[in-house]
Amino acid sequence: MKIKMTKLDIAYKAFVYIFCTLFAVICFYPMLCVLAYSVTPYMEYLEHPLRLIPSHFDFSAYEKLLGFDLVYSGYRNTIFITVVGVLLNITLMCLSAYPLSKKDLKGRNFVLGMITVTMFFNGGMIPNFYLVRTLGLYDTIWSLIIPGALGAYNLILMKNFMTQIPDSLEESAVIDGANEFVVLFRIIIPLSKPAIATFIIFHAVSQWNGYFNAILYTVKRSLWPLMLVLREMVVEDGMNMVNQGQISDSSLTTIFTMKMAIIIIAVLPIICIYPFLQKYFTKGLMVGSVKG
Repeated sequence: MKIKMTKLDIAYKAFVYIFCTLFAVICFYPMLCVLAYSVTPYMEYLEHPLRLIPSHFDFSAYEKLLGFDLVYSGYRNTIFITVVGVLLNITLMCLSAYPLSKKDLKGRNFVLGMITVTMFFNGGMIPNFYLVRTLGLYDTIWSLIIPGALGAYNLILMKNFMTQIPDSLEESAVIDGANEFVVLFRIIIPLSKPAIATFIIFHAVSQWNGYFNAILYTVKRSLWPLMLVLREMVVEDGMNMVNQGQISDSSLTTIFTMKMAIIIIAVLPIICIYPFLQKYFTKGLMVGSVKG
């Protein structure tokens, strides 16, 4: 049976569509400008700075970046940090959240309290630096992965999500002879796919966009993630790379167009991957909304 909409409903729906469309355009427009500037000749950009479709496309900035060794190493490091970091984060989170979701676990409240404390109190930058150096992680790729391997906030949300899964499913599996690992990997994790996909997106984006830890914990330029390479070009105006001999043509044209091009290169993978996880992300928006 089709529900008849009133004029007020139609007006409200039209307002929502118009508002969401305008908001999407506002969000997409800066990225469209960066994409256009990365393929626009610099002199044409100076003459028509608001033109989004250039008279002819110039891909010289991308060609120069393809010959830039630091971009390749940055991509390689970022992919490794993101993939390994996400796998480590999801594994530790599931293995930690499952036992904490058991209300009859001895010492559960004490452990949750200790985990919660870390959300409000942190040792700070200097103690963390000394910890990384003492563990022998300084100036290694693992210094960019292990310190953020498990977050307290995401762990608590995952625990709350697992608490919502009916106990009857686990009891039936135990009666059939399943142990805790079988219950976790055959029942709990498959039912937690929306939550896991949501945390994968959150952690992957965080790892992909991270650069501050690389400033603190690494010295070798070969260990720089892609976002630190981008920062070097955009924030430092590319001069450090010019001084290092990485950019042979230090003209403003080269630096400006390469800034735009490397921004596109840096964000393109996340933009391409997100649509495949969007359906799970939508289902997982209410992760942990019910207190466990």
